[in-house]
Amino acid sequence: MTKSFYHFNPKTLTYEKVKLSFKHLFKRIAWVFASGVAFALVFVWIGFYFIDSPKVKVLEKENNELKDELEYLDHRLDVMSEALADIEDRDDNIYRNVFEADPVPSSERYPLLVEDTRYDSLSRSEANTLMRAANKKADQLTVRLAVQTRSLDTLEKIASSKAEMLAAIPAIRPLKNMYTITSGFGKRYHPILKTLRNHTGIDIAAPKGTPIYATADGTVSRDNPGSGYGICIVLNHGYSYQTLYAHMSKTAVKPGQKVKRGQLIGYVGSTGMSSGAHLHYEVIKNGQPVNPIYYFYIDITPEEYNSLLESSKKINQALS
Repeated sequence: MTKSFYHFNPKTLTYEKVKLSFKHLFKRIAWVFASGVAFALVFVWIGFYFIDSPKVKVLEKENNELKDELEYLDHRLDVMSEALADIEDRDDNIYRNVFEADPVPSSERYPLLVEDTRYDSLSRSEANTLMRAANKKADQLTVRLAVQTRSLDTLEKIASSKAEMLAAIPAIRPLKNMYTITSGFGKRYHPILKTLRNHTGIDIAAPKGTPIYATADGTVSRDNPGSGYGICIVLNHGYSYQTLYAHMSKTAVKPGQKVKRGQLIGYVGSTGMSSGAHLHYEVIKNGQPVNPIYYFYIDITPEEYNSLLESSKKINQALS
């Protein structure tokens, strides 16, 4: 049965039957369709932004887990980066200094990185596989860095000890501009007793008042080696080394005082059993006098060393 439409006429106060044209009918259908489409769009928009589907919830959970893993991996890489920076710092400022080597250039440590786009199109499963592999490598790298850091800690202690030991070796000449030795180490004639006796050091003739310098780091000893040495200083250097400076006119340091290599400790004289102004210098290793000539190697050229060596070989009369 065909539905009829009526229109109320206020003038006649009656309902009049309305005949709908095709155009009018089309407008009504279009309005209903547009309203339906608009409602559908609003519903879809609400569902998309405010209502999560089970699949979306699963994806969000996976994304959150992946984010947590990435943050953890980033933290671990930061820790490893700090450990590596510590190793680089030790390499540049400790070990290379000990061996007098230049630091590694920054251009080699931090080369320019080219942007890599290989991972832009990875699928989720591929990304998870790479994440697991990266974590495994990070674990291995963490262990290696920890072992290497402990090794460097040990090397640092050894290097520090070696540096102290090197500073304790009497390695410079006790007098500046010292190119000849008046009397060497070994059998020499005593200037007073006129007999061939064991000379436990070397004699270097120099004018009275010539400055005398410590040949290594050490501490001024309180021991008195004997009146025959006159005014004398003994330095204890540690590592079984001592040096003795005898027949001085006066000292510039006090017993118990710490001195550095090259520091002024006294002046040349002729006190004690001496026949003229000179320095009697001894190097003592493990309690036994050794030839001091073999310990001059820092502030001397090969030519100067050969000259000292030749002059020390003459069996002549010692000055003390």
